[in-house]
Amino acid sequence: MRILLFVLFCLSALLLRAQTTPSSNNKLIQFSGLVVTNLDGNMVPVPYATISLPEKRRGTYSDHRGFFTIVVEKGDLIRFSCIGLETVTRRIPDTLTQDRYSVVQIMAQDTLTLPEVVIFPWPSREHFKIEFLKMDVTPELQRMAAENVANEYVAEARRNPNMVPYGGRESANFYLRRQAREYVYFGQTPPMNIFSPLAWSEFFKAWKEGAFRKKK
Repeated sequence: MRILLFVLFCLSALLLRAQTTPSSNNKLIQFSGLVVTNLDGNMVPVPYATISLPEKRRGTYSDHRGFFTIVVEKGDLIRFSCIGLETVTRRIPDTLTQDRYSVVQIMAQDTLTLPEVVIFPWPSREHFKIEFLKMDVTPELQRMAAENVANEYVAEARRNPNMVPYGGRESANFYLRRQAREYVYFGQTPPMNIFSPLAWSEFFKAWKEGAFRKKK
């Protein structure tokens, strides 16, 4: 009787272990790697590229060095995408025997940057010189030119950056810096400007110039 109970106990333990042990087909894999692209003949990292699992609606981003890591399963479809680069898809092999899988993913350029083209209203530089020398400079144009180069106007433009509108290159750089800052501090509280030496320097400069005085 005792032998029969012992055998039943062993069989129950084996069945319970078989139910609680995950299947080898669903074994989790730590998928890591580096996302790079070819720039002027050199391999450079791709920061903040999107690594997603479209079949499971989750993913991650590469850091500023192009490194990423994410937990996947065998057979999962991985998609690499980034603005300006061609989207790449690959599938995790089903024949993996380890719980780690690393790759170096190369992404090709998707856009072509054309050289700058300057359009003039004259057919050549010589015609432009002729028309410029023949131009009738009125007193109104002289007054406007004098105001634009006046020391008072230049000083006011330096104190008030909003006085001169930003160009396309400056606006694009500002947007990209702000987007990169949001990605760097994604999921955490960004640092306050109270710890920025540059912000304190601008504050003291404005205070000495009397920007905080009450206007009568």
